Amino acid sequence: MRTGILADDGGLGPGDVVRIRLASQKLRAPLATSAEDALKNLLAVQAQEFAYARWSLAQRTPGATANEIEQAVADGRILRTHILRPTWHFVHREDLTWLRALSAPRLHQANAGMYRRTGIDAAATRSGDVLAAAVAGGRHLTREQLAEELQRAGFAANGPVLAYLIMHAEISGILVSGAPVRTAGGALRQTYAAFDERVVPARAVTQGAPAGPSTVPSVMPSAAPEELSREQALAALALRYFRSRGPASVKDCADWSGLTMADVRQGLQLILEEDQPGLESAVIDGVVFYFAPDNVARRSASGSNSDPALRTDPAPRIDLVQCYDEYIMGYSVSRGYLGGIAPALPVDDAPMHVVLLDGRMAGSWRHRFVQPGKRDQRCELDIRMFDSGGATDGGNALGGRLQDEALARELDRAVRRYEAFIGMPTNRI
Repeated sequence: MRTGILADDGGLGPGDVVRIRLASQKLRAPLATSAEDALKNLLAVQAQEFAYARWSLAQRTPGATANEIEQAVADGRILRTHILRPTWHFVHREDLTWLRALSAPRLHQANAGMYRRTGIDAAATRSGDVLAAAVAGGRHLTREQLAEELQRAGFAANGPVLAYLIMHAEISGILVSGAPVRTAGGALRQTYAAFDERVVPARAVTQGAPAGPSTVPSVMPSAAPEELSREQALAALALRYFRSRGPASVKDCADWSGLTMADVRQGLQLILEEDQPGLESAVIDGVVFYFAPDNVARRSASGSNSDPALRTDPAPRIDLVQCYDEYIMGYSVSRGYLGGIAPALPVDDAPMHVVLLDGRMAGSWRHRFVQPGKRDQRCELDIRMFDSGGATDGGNALGGRLQDEALARELDRAVRRYEAFIGMPTNRI
C-alpha cells in the first residue's frame, strides 16, 4: 500500500482532495455510462428530495434525463428507501439485499427510542404482517393507502406513528419503493411495494468497482447476498465507499454509513490484507485518507489531457449540485474541503442547493417549475453566486472572476445542461 505524506514530498495535498473527489464521484470524466452505473458507483445516494436527487444521478451520466431516471425508479431498477443513517436513499436493486442486512441492526438500534415512545416496538410484528398483505401480489400503495390498511387493522396510523411503522417495515425487508404516481399538479409521489417482489438478489456485490485486483475476490466472492458474511459485507461497503468518495477518512465513512469506526476499520483491514488491495492511503492535513489509485492516476495525467473535465487550466467549471449530493453528504469531518458549509438552513429566502466552482462552494441555487404539467411549462433557475469570500481551485479570491466572460459562459452551460435534463425550457432568473 503506497502512502503519500505531504504534497511537497510528492504526495497529496488539500487541492488534490478536491480534484480526486470530483473524479471518484464521477462528476468529472470518465462519467458513468448510465444512471444505474452512477448509482452502483456510489452504492447509495441520499434522496429525500426526489426531484433534486434525480439530478444527482443524471449529472454523472452523459445525456441522462429526468424521465429516464423516473422510469428506472418505476421499473424498480433504482429503489428509494430508508437505509444507512437512516434517511431516504437511492440504492440499486442488486445492492439493497446485502446492504439492508448489514445496515438494519444499527438502524433499529438508532430508532429504538422512537419505537418505544410510539408503541411500535410491541406492535411491529403485527403491523408488518398487515403491510405485507396490503402490498402482496404486485400492489403499489401510497402512504395514505397504507395508513388506511393499518387503521382498519386497529393501528393509530398517523403522524410519527405511521412514519415509523412504515420505516420499520422498510428496514425489516417488508416494504420498498414502488412505481411513483404523479399528482394533478405534476409532482411525483412515493408508493410502496413488497420488498421481495422488487429486489433481485445480486450475484456480485463488488459491482460498481472496476474489474481486476481492486474487486478483492477472496474477500468478497461472487455470491448471493444471503451467503455473504457480515465481514464480507463490511469489506464490500468499505471498498465501494472509498473508491467512489476517496480521498476520505474512516470517520467520514462511519458517519456516512451509520456503522461504527471499528466496523469500517474491520472492512478496510480485510481489503488491505490483499496483495493488490485496490485502495491506497495518504496523510493529508494530519489525517489518513483512503482512495482508489486509478483516480489519482487520472489526476496526475490531467495536466496534459485534452478532456475539458480533467484539464487543470484556469477555465472555470460550474456544477449545480443538490445540497444533499454525495459530494457533500459523503463526508463529515473532511467536508471542509468543499470550501463552505452545506447543507445549511437558508437565510432571507436564499436557495439551499450548492453551486460549485472548480469543486468548491461558490453560490447557491434552486429550481422552480412554472405551469407544471401544461404545454407552456418551464423551469426557472435561481442561481446566486457569492460576491466575495469564495475561493477558486488555485486558491485566489473569487471576487472579480464573477464578472469574467468565461464564468458567464460556464453558468449558461450549466443552465443548458439542466434544461436538457429536465426536458423543458429553462432560464436563469
